Amino acid sequence: MDQNQLKQAVAQAAVDYVLKKVDADSIVGIGTGSTANCFIDLIAKHKHLFQATIASSEGSAERLRSHGITVYELNAVSEVTIYVDGADEANARLELIKGGGAALTREKIVTAVANEFVCIADESKWVSHLGGFPLPVEVIPMARSHVARELVKLGGDPVWRENVVTDNGNLILDVHHLHPIGSACALEEKINHITGVVTNGLFALKPADILFLATQNGIVTHYPTK
Repeated sequence: MDQNQLKQAVAQAAVDYVLKKVDADSIVGIGTGSTANCFIDLIAKHKHLFQATIASSEGSAERLRSHGITVYELNAVSEVTIYVDGADEANARLELIKGGGAALTREKIVTAVANEFVCIADESKWVSHLGGFPLPVEVIPMARSHVARELVKLGGDPVWRENVVTDNGNLILDVHHLHPIGSACALEEKINHITGVVTNGLFALKPADILFLATQNGIVTHYPTK
């Protein structure tokens, strides 16, 4: 199977899993990116089985509405039953790097609210150590240069993702040359403590609860190792 077929397969696995978890009152969180888009398209035919969705980006919200799926603002709900999203990298602890689509802050917020975080990815995203994919960091515009200098002190090589503005009106720095990341939790905390950082794309302090990984031999289900 090619990568698109793998994404379709893992999205279907997630749909099958989610349908076992939801009822008519459930709110389903939806992430951002090509694999999440596959999930949106596949879950659309089952939209009558849950109440509504929460989207981690304006793009995903628009795609959901195009299918006639109700989208709520996160502030309007008290909890999110389950959240489904992709990843740019994932390891055996189900620590992730996310943010290739520049939606990392909203993705982290939905993750924090959700009762369960389901990550879906194809086998190209599975790594032994995080950091091969440049780590996205969302920053307040006026702090871009300051944050970049601080990231250099941490051993990274930050590159401004020009012509990209997040849904929150901020900028993205992609940090190269961090591989291999030793303690993802420690690095996540260090970067978040830099003044001017909104958040970074390490999902380690709150990793995924389950990962469906599409491989050439089928869907492999991973739970976090210690």
